[in-house]
Amino acid sequence: MDAAEYCPVHDAIQLLQGKWTLHIVRSLLSGPMGFNELGRAVGGCNPATLKARLDYLEQLGLVTRTVHSFMPPRTSYELAPSGVDLQRVIDAIDGWAREHLPETPALDESAAAS
Repeated sequence: MDAAEYCPVHDAIQLLQGKWTLHIVRSLLSGPMGFNELGRAVGGCNPATLKARLDYLEQLGLVTRTVHSFMPPRTSYELAPSGVDLQRVIDAIDGWAREHLPETPALDESAAAS
């Protein structure tokens, strides 16, 4: 894609549609979390996938990782300022969903498949 075809919306959608990305960001909006705590908050994401997604988000500068020098060592994750800015995106999705989606139990792939 050359400069004339660059579309930041396309790039943002590519990032945000990554499985678990918005779940991770939404969970971290409440503050720093350890890996296991974040895994429980996200729910349903296996540890290898969570680690890979966190590494990717860290590489993009959306998440920061801190290794604490406790014994045993503990790692915490938190949103960088650019990750915190995604609050507006999540709020917009929330507002749209409240206005346009019926009040039913959470939609998930298993319910959609049946």
